[in-house]
Amino acid sequence: MLDRLAALPFWQAFAALFVIVMARSNATYWVGRGAVAGWRRYRGAHGELTRRAESLLSSLGPFAVTLSYLTIGIQTAVHLTAGVMRMPLRFYVPAAVVGSAAWAALYATIGLAVVQAWIAAEAGSWWGLAVIVAVVGAGAAIWVLRARRREAEVADPARTRS
Repeated sequence: MLDRLAALPFWQAFAALFVIVMARSNATYWVGRGAVAGWRRYRGAHGELTRRAESLLSSLGPFAVTLSYLTIGIQTAVHLTAGVMRMPLRFYVPAAVVGSAAWAALYATIGLAVVQAWIAAEAGSWWGLAVIVAVVGAGAAIWVLRARRREAEVADPARTRS
């Protein structure tokens, strides 16, 4: 399916991805709204993840929903928690639209470019392989830099970010 999306013009890929992510996040929200009783069991099994989602929603409100689209691993928990906490639709839907648009734009550009490069690499193109290596290398470098910054902040709590 991703190779079909990668072959589409940007606006069509963006629209398809936007619809997919809006449907997924809203379905998760409504499951949360309707599953309050089962939430206690989920919370017990995934305590740390749900605490992070609840904390994020409590402090950032609808902005947490928008920002969750740019994260990996906590997105579903945020939408489920928003439903359980009964975030009003007048806040949830606009935040979901903005977040879905950002997610679709990222995946319609960078994400599908990586898929195209992967397909080209599988077909034997060295350029495709070079793009994959560059993307993975950049992601690893960003991850290492962030980990080092966190370690430095833990070692020296008085240090402020510039």
